[in-house]
Amino acid sequence: MTSWITICDTCKRENWDPVVQPQTDGEILADMIEPRAKTAGLKTRRVSCMMGCVRACNVAIQGPKKLAYVLGTFEPTEENAQAIVDYATLHQGSDSGQVPYRQWPQPVKGRFTSRMAPLPDVE
Repeated sequence: MTSWITICDTCKRENWDPVVQPQTDGEILADMIEPRAKTAGLKTRRVSCMMGCVRACNVAIQGPKKLAYVLGTFEPTEENAQAIVDYATLHQGSDSGQVPYRQWPQPVKGRFTSRMAPLPDVE
């Protein structure tokens, strides 16, 4: 099943200045993630505010019937965008969504802020 990368497009890092940088840090990170994710067979979506402002930039990795993860405190860099996509690809390949620590790309280590259990299968 396809995993999703949800990207907060309103995230602004501490010294963000709209005069110097018209796009938010979240928009810049999303612009870097989206083409990589498409190539990797992942889905993306942008949301306005994930309420993790002190840890901007924030993303969530989610998939049906899988553990979901929220990560933050990213700088909008090519290296971080690729690491997020690489981790989401591993998440997609996992039955439960859990990825062994030794497989995590280095730039995502120390960035996890929460893990959520999948929603139960009840109608």
